[in-house]
Amino acid sequence: MSDREPIRKPRKRDDRPPKDRPNPVRLNPPSPSERHLLAVDLGLRTGLAIYGPDGRLVSYRSKHFAKTAELRRGVGTILRDTPPLAWIWLEGGGDLATVWEKRAAHLGIDFRQLQAHDWRPTLMLPRQQRSGEIAKREADGLARRVIEWSGIGRPKGELRHDTAEAILIGLHGAISVGLLQDLPPI
Repeated sequence: MSDREPIRKPRKRDDRPPKDRPNPVRLNPPSPSERHLLAVDLGLRTGLAIYGPDGRLVSYRSKHFAKTAELRRGVGTILRDTPPLAWIWLEGGGDLATVWEKRAAHLGIDFRQLQAHDWRPTLMLPRQQRSGEIAKREADGLARRVIEWSGIGRPKGELRHDTAEAILIGLHGAISVGLLQDLPPI
């Protein structure tokens, strides 16, 4: 007989709440005075913008992920570092959008997925949308005016197009969910 211990199969780890018990996050949504909106322009270079309960931009940034697997892991960190969220508005699609959608569902956050043609007409004139290049250039100027209107720090350097578009996706979202009643004077 051998002195070795028998080889055991590793147990599967199941972090999900039992199906008969509701997700605890859903039972405690943020109060209206704490609800924030996260806007995401999805890609390996991801633009992020957070709008506060008053409908004003609170913060914005760009996050570069070297590869898709890093982005998948980064979603949890991004969500952990945000204030209480009621909404996530995401432009993009594919498997990466599904990662965001599943995480939002798990946390009880309202998730909306859209494309540029969904939000641009709300914020831009038709001549500003004639091509993707023109629309991205126009997004920069409009996003800078949103930053100014919100009273937060201006970008120290170039405002990346993914960040500018996240700011505008968030503005569209803030109007759509009622954080803002109308387009601000920008």
